[in-house]
Amino acid sequence: MAEQRRMRSSSSSTSTATRRRASPRSGPEDAARAARERLESLISHCTEGVSGVRRTDDGWCVVVDVLELARIPDTTSLLATYEVQLDRDGELLEYRRVRRYRRGAADE
Repeated sequence: MAEQRRMRSSSSSTSTATRRRASPRSGPEDAARAARERLESLISHCTEGVSGVRRTDDGWCVVVDVLELARIPDTTSLLATYEVQLDRDGELLEYRRVRRYRRGAADE
């Protein structure tokens, strides 16, 4: 009896893991994580955070804020906003910088 429970338990956790692998970029959290990782590896700057995620016909559009130039005091550091386009599987289609600004500057 206990052995049957263990077998059911292990097979259900295996099927859950298989389902996760089958659709690795299924939600906005995964898309945001993928966009940050891919952008950091391409531009060699640290990301500060994600300020937007939007589903598109082809996958995801993720808006990522990046620290481009650290300065002292920190309020004068230069940041940039990038739009990162991912396909449905989380693969990078394109990225572009849409804005550059000082950390202490207010939005227009």
